[in-house]
Amino acid sequence: MLNRTALEALTRRPLPFLASAWPWRGAAYLLASVVPGLAAGATVGATTLSAGVTPYLAFVAGPAALALCVLPIAAFERLRLRLVDRVEVPKPPDRRKREVGLAVMTVLALWWIDLVMLAFTLGGPVLVILTPVVQSDVNAVAGTAGSVMGVLLLPVAAYTITAWSGARGAMVRAVLAPQDSELSEVLRSRARLVDAFEMERRRIERDLHDGAQQRLVALSMTLGVAKLDLAADSELGRLIAQAHDEAKRALAELRELIRGVHSQVLTDRGLAAAVHDVAGRSPVPVAVDLDLPGRLPAPVEVTAYYVVSEALANLARHSGATRGAVTGRVERGTLVVEVRDDGAGGADPAKGTGLTGLADRLAVVDGRLSLSSPPGGPTLVRTEIPC
Repeated sequence: MLNRTALEALTRRPLPFLASAWPWRGAAYLLASVVPGLAAGATVGATTLSAGVTPYLAFVAGPAALALCVLPIAAFERLRLRLVDRVEVPKPPDRRKREVGLAVMTVLALWWIDLVMLAFTLGGPVLVILTPVVQSDVNAVAGTAGSVMGVLLLPVAAYTITAWSGARGAMVRAVLAPQDSELSEVLRSRARLVDAFEMERRRIERDLHDGAQQRLVALSMTLGVAKLDLAADSELGRLIAQAHDEAKRALAELRELIRGVHSQVLTDRGLAAAVHDVAGRSPVPVAVDLDLPGRLPAPVEVTAYYVVSEALANLARHSGATRGAVTGRVERGTLVVEVRDDGAGGADPAKGTGLTGLADRLAVVDGRLSLSSPPGGPTLVRTEIPC
C-alpha cells in the first residue's frame, strides 16, 4: 500500500515501516527547521545591533527583518511539507494570510521545538550506543549492554520522529488549507461535473430528437405510403407491412429513450408537470400531489425529477407495490418531495438500487435523502433540497 502521509505510514507493520523511507523523511523534515532558525537568528541579530546604535531603531529593525523572512519561510514551509505529506495542498483565497501566519509561528517558536525534539529523540539512543567511548571508565560488559540498549531504542526513535513530523505536517496542512476549504473545492468540482453531465444529456437528447427521430418518422411515412400501393396478400406487401411495424416500434422506443435522457416536459413546463408525466407512464398507479409556488431553480428541478424517476422505477421493478404516491411542498425555502409505496419494503442502498447514486447527486446541491423501508413495507423515500 502506498502511504501518502507520515501518519498513514505509522499504521504499517513494524518491519515494513522501519525499512521504509518515512523515518528518514520525518527526520529530514524536522532538521529543515534549521532554515527558519537562521531567519529567527537574523531577526534577533538585527534587533540587537539596532539596539546598540539606538534603542528606538530596534523597534523598527526587528519587525522589518521578520517581515523580510516571512514570505520565503512561507514558501519553504509549503515546499518541505511534501516530505511528510504527498497530497497536494489546495490554495484557498486567503492563502497569503494563512502562509504569513504560519511563517511567523515557525520563526518565533516551531523551529526550535522541532530541533529540540529531534535532538532528544536521536541524541539519547546515540549517546547510549557510544557509552564505551564517552565513558572510558565503564567496564566492557556494561558498555556493551548500553550499546545494545541504544540500538534497541533506535526503532522507538524512528516511530517518535515520524509521529511528531506527521503531526507537525498535519498542523501545517490545517493552517494552509482548512478542511472546509478542501471540502468546498471537492463540492464545487463535483457540481461542475454534474453540470457538464447534464449539458451532455441535453445535447444527446437534442441530437436524437432532431436527427435519428426525424429520420425514423420519414422512414415510417415512406413505408406507410409504399404499403398503400401494394396488395396486402402479396409477399412484398407483407414485407413492407412488417418493415413499417418495425419502424413504428423503433420510433416508439426512441421516443421513450429521448424522454429518459432528458425530459422536455421538465424544461418546458416545470417539475410538477414532469412528475405527472413520469407517474402517468408508471405500470403501478401513482397519485401525484405537488404544491409548488412556480418554477424552481433549474438544478433543484432536475435533481428532484431524477430522484422521483429513479424512485418510481424502483417501485415498479422491485417493490411489488399495488399503488404509490408522490407528494411535494416547499417548506421554509426547502423543496421536500416524498415517494411512498405499499410494497414489500426492505430497500437497501447497498444492493445497487440506485439510491446511493441519488444521495451523491443530492449532495451536489446540498440536498439530503432519507429512506424508510422496513421489511414488509411500506417504503418512504424523502428528499430535501434547499431552493
